[in-house]
Amino acid sequence: MADLLKMSADIIDGRTDISETGPINRINHQLSELSSEVAVVEAFSHSIVFKTDDGLVTFDTSNEHGGTKCVHAIQSWTRDPFNTVVFTHGHIDHVGGCGAFCAAYEGRKPTIVGHENVAARFDRYRMTNGYNHVINERQFGQFKKKGYDLAGQSHFLPIDTPAPDVTYKNDLAMSVGGLEIQLNHAKGETDDHTWAWIPKHKAICAGDFFIWAFPNAGNPQKAQRYPKEWAAALRDMASRDAELFLPAHGLPIEGKDRIKQVLNEVATVLETMVSQTLALMNEGASLNDIIHAVQVAPELLAKPYLGPTYDEPEFVVRNIWRLYGGWYEGNPANLKPARDAAVAAELAKLSGGALKLAQRAREIAETDTRLACHLAEFAAQAEPENKAVHHLRAEVYQKRREGETSLMAKGIFGTAANQSKQQCDSD
Repeated sequence: MADLLKMSADIIDGRTDISETGPINRINHQLSELSSEVAVVEAFSHSIVFKTDDGLVTFDTSNEHGGTKCVHAIQSWTRDPFNTVVFTHGHIDHVGGCGAFCAAYEGRKPTIVGHENVAARFDRYRMTNGYNHVINERQFGQFKKKGYDLAGQSHFLPIDTPAPDVTYKNDLAMSVGGLEIQLNHAKGETDDHTWAWIPKHKAICAGDFFIWAFPNAGNPQKAQRYPKEWAAALRDMASRDAELFLPAHGLPIEGKDRIKQVLNEVATVLETMVSQTLALMNEGASLNDIIHAVQVAPELLAKPYLGPTYDEPEFVVRNIWRLYGGWYEGNPANLKPARDAAVAAELAKLSGGALKLAQRAREIAETDTRLACHLAEFAAQAEPENKAVHHLRAEVYQKRREGETSLMAKGIFGTAANQSKQQCDSD
């Protein structure tokens, strides 16, 4: 078993540089015991397990491809059956493996507990199954090569994923085999999020409120996030004087001072972004102006638990705008726009042709990849069958991808590059 608590303490206390540790969000499906009654299985999202006098309480079940592996890891630690499974929220990397947990002990299906909005999320996933497969491929396609496919082949939400048996609205006090658990609802990454306080262990199960990376509060391809409410939840957790902090991604953290430090720093970042964005909105600034104006201090982004490796600040600004300001971003031409292809064709005509636009895009990609992407996209939209244009577009987006830090940006720009490469290779 890995000493996960020592690993996190060494990183937070500065004894180990994060660049030397390898991935903090590890997917190895191995169980590590934190005490005789608490364990973590590191997976696409972790399973956090508590022993009680009447079976196990587990927070989250990983995804469809990891559920059985998590069950086997837990059974190597104890043969106690699963009494209760708590969904911290309804994302498929947290609930997709639940079928394996329900089938682990014949005749003893665990009670599934979650916020009342989880079932509505499941309904939305079924309505948007195709769309979710498309964006999942863009965002996580690279993991397939490592055998960590997040979703199933046909059903984004696995068909054996049950809706919660027990739901709640604001908070819920539970007692399972002598273990008292307080569930708390707060909006953050989702509107169905649960975090838990377990007094006996002075422990918090945090779900995705903390992920050892910049908060996933801006994801450009997903539903609304709530950074202001997210920060308030982190402040609430910090006030509990927890001694053990158990996120669903990354390493568990031990020690009251360390836990307060990380929670309060992440909360401060979110609060500052919300206040900066709202101040500019109240002054009448456009979204384009705001995303280039709001900044997070570089020293904070350098923290081992705030790196923009998954989501990033610019995307969070867009989500704040969407939450408080709607979809009109301040450019009147975009209120009722022309077709992209029509605008692109006119610009190409004025520029001397789509190829010239693409050549200029490749030229300036060395100094201004943002502007280069606009020009490359106009060129491809103007002449979508032009292989010479697509060759240059692929180079521009590949260069853009290489300069990005977040998984989301890399995924979208990489997909664009690959689409043009495929166009170049087609007959």
